[in-house]
Amino acid sequence: MAGAPSPWIVRWAGAIAPRGCVLDLACGPGRHVRYLAGLGLRVVAVDRDRDALASLQGIAAEAIAADLEAGAWPLPGRRFDAVVVTNYLWRPLLPEIVASVTEGGLLLYETFALGQQAFGRPANPHFLLRPGELLDAAQGLHVLAYEDGLAAAPQRRVQRLAAWRALDAQQPPLLPEPAPQGPRIAT
Repeated sequence: MAGAPSPWIVRWAGAIAPRGCVLDLACGPGRHVRYLAGLGLRVVAVDRDRDALASLQGIAAEAIAADLEAGAWPLPGRRFDAVVVTNYLWRPLLPEIVASVTEGGLLLYETFALGQQAFGRPANPHFLLRPGELLDAAQGLHVLAYEDGLAAAPQRRVQRLAAWRALDAQQPPLLPEPAPQGPRIAT
């Protein structure tokens, strides 16, 4: 089962261009693929798990099986109206991820940060963001929102980023209001 979409992704989904093309990187069972496709967005799902991708047939506009940590970037030269990454970190890909956001597009990223070791997996620091690391990775993008702290239900240490690639003199998208029952962040 795919599970519920992240409240962070839900909060920012309305800022994605209508009928836009979204990349869900390391999509796993597809909770965000299903949610975003349900909003009328065309979603490209990428994961190494072929069975998970098979379950997205008819939902994802395109499903690409790729081992992101062992192979070449599977989407050379492609740009997306939004790039979504949750619960995944492979530092060598950060420049490719940022470069995949088209002009006027969004990067929505949420994953575990140092300090997560106190709450469970992942505990390996190679898979945990250092303080401010998402901000550093988003160089060249306009940061709309950034959070770094302790999230509840389940309790975990995370960093979250919503960033926008400017399109000429276009104004950034409207900032969505946080969900009233969304996760609380404490540092």
